[in-house]
Amino acid sequence: MVRRCSRCTCNELASITLTYQYSRALVWIDDLTAERDPHAYDLCDRHGVRITAPSGWRLEDRRNRFRVVMPNRLAG
Repeated sequence: MVRRCSRCTCNELASITLTYQYSRALVWIDDLTAERDPHAYDLCDRHGVRITAPSGWRLEDRRNRFRVVMPNRLAG
């Protein structure tokens, strides 16, 4: 199932998942999770690169640094 960006008025495909924990003042950015979590936010690339943590909070980027891209296969 296709998931869209959680930001209002944005209809782009989601590419990351943002979660947070108030008690630890911590924000996590992960690759898009396999399942939708009602306590997380799915964001597109455009909104994902703009994420900053609130003052006094820590931001942890846990995304995989390498994206696997499969080349198009041609029938031969």
